[in-house]
Amino acid sequence: MMNPLMKCYCRTVQLAFRLAMPLLPYREPERFDSIRSIPALLDQLNIHSVLLVTDRPLREAGMTRPLEELLEQTRCHCAVYDGTRANPTVHNVEEAREQYLAKKCQCLIAFGGGSSMDCAKAVGARIVYPKRSVNQMKGLLRVLRRLPPLIAIPTTAGTGSEVTVTAVITDSERKHKYTMNNFTMIPRYTVLDPAVTRTLPPALTATTGMDALTHAVEAYIGGSTTEETRRLALETVRLVFGNIEAAYQNGNDLTARKNMLHAAHIAGIAFSKSYVGYVHAVAHSLGGEYNTPHGLANAVLLPIGLEIYGPCVHRKLWELGRSAGVVKETDGQAEGAAAFIAAIRSLNRRLNIPEKLPEIRRVDVPHMAAHAAREANPLYPVPRLMDAEELGLFYERAADWGE
Repeated sequence: MMNPLMKCYCRTVQLAFRLAMPLLPYREPERFDSIRSIPALLDQLNIHSVLLVTDRPLREAGMTRPLEELLEQTRCHCAVYDGTRANPTVHNVEEAREQYLAKKCQCLIAFGGGSSMDCAKAVGARIVYPKRSVNQMKGLLRVLRRLPPLIAIPTTAGTGSEVTVTAVITDSERKHKYTMNNFTMIPRYTVLDPAVTRTLPPALTATTGMDALTHAVEAYIGGSTTEETRRLALETVRLVFGNIEAAYQNGNDLTARKNMLHAAHIAGIAFSKSYVGYVHAVAHSLGGEYNTPHGLANAVLLPIGLEIYGPCVHRKLWELGRSAGVVKETDGQAEGAAAFIAAIRSLNRRLNIPEKLPEIRRVDVPHMAAHAAREANPLYPVPRLMDAEELGLFYERAADWGE
């Protein structure tokens, strides 16, 4: 159990940030609906050379080709870094930065999921802080200088990274995954084009969509919500439950794709202002230790974490369940909370997302839980505070130890 002094410290820090949030320089990116808007934007900004940050599978599948051709037609030089890993590493950031400088680029375009956007954000930070390592910029408010122009084009509907203050980077040598949280890292522009998500494989459609759901749920049940973030979280839950299966079953359903992009986007706004919780902290530790995809980890951990929180979240889960359409108004709070958690598990099954993560090893749990506790405490305004020992239960319930 967390000692009372530590609990008091955590809640004091969270209260300070909650009171300060209206005064902090959060902004939303300028939004476009098609990649065809980009040439005119670059012309307006007088940019003639860009670095496109993406990953190799996306590029080999031809998904970046329409954008590259658009840029060629406008005679904008486009260098491409496609080495981004699923959990972007410090090495990825340094490689991309070297290419940015060598090609004398003026702008970053992140094309892909959260990994490409996180990598591009960290590259921007290294450009404006050439004497600092990536590791020296981890944590809160350590990147205060304005980044080079960053255009974020999400090809998945989940991370919301196109609108968040956060980049998540992995130190491969230390097997440690950490966040960089800075208002300057919010992309200046974002393009929500459902056409670029059409070829996203069903499995990624599922796990990234559940990532968006996790953002909304954790933002809603925490202690730093506002009227705006509660509204956005409820809308996200309604959109995910109403569209994720259609997008999963038919990638060409552009209405479902568009709705999922919107859900991920507004969930990103909600958790940027109200933060996430222990599900995310534990998921980050799994990504650092085993390279577990973030959306998959969140999807598996979400119902587990909601059960562990217990009665303190029942009322809010009842409200979320009402928005999802899986809870009746006549249901009691505990009954409604159980129904909502069961609906998440059922949705995971229909999306062929596993209930367990077999890579989790018992011997790794103590140090992963310690990483998760350091990430979450004191900043994340979780509904119930837990220390590293208590967080071990998340890993135990998600593990497949055959017991």
